[in-house]
Amino acid sequence: MSLEIKEGKICVKGPKGELSRSFDSAKVGVEIGQRQANVNVLASDKSARSLWGATRMHIANMVEGVSKGFVKQLQIEGIGYRAALEEKTLVLQVGFTHPVRVESSDVSFSVEKNIITVAGIDKEAVAKIAARVKRVRPPEPYKGKGIRYVGEIVRKKVGKKAAAGATTSK
Repeated sequence: MSLEIKEGKICVKGPKGELSRSFDSAKVGVEIGQRQANVNVLASDKSARSLWGATRMHIANMVEGVSKGFVKQLQIEGIGYRAALEEKTLVLQVGFTHPVRVESSDVSFSVEKNIITVAGIDKEAVAKIAARVKRVRPPEPYKGKGIRYVGEIVRKKVGKKAAAGATTSK
């Protein structure tokens, strides 16, 4: 793995790919050591300190992404709801009159039964695409149908009949 700094940009190369990101070199300084990158605050205002933490996390995420990669898994719940792959496009059939297509060049999709896996080297891109897929049909609170993250708990509401029966008392 290699780290390089060029004109306010940091480039990270690893076995899974290459990522680059710009940073504010007037407020935050990045030095590359033997086996680590050090991020220093150059200005003394509050925004410089927040940029310091954000820059440090971006670099850590870039290093983890090019070495291991990032994965988000989504689960489809509902009768007749399904997902399929057509080349690099995710095709969702989730109760609309038409299939919904989700395309991305930054991440890769895989589908097994009712689990959609979004994988890539850029943490921000993986999370953004996974959120876009979930936004197609978010889980509804009465039956729990929709697309949710694996392990996400959807609190179900009581239906109209049960709620009406509970409130009427004599």
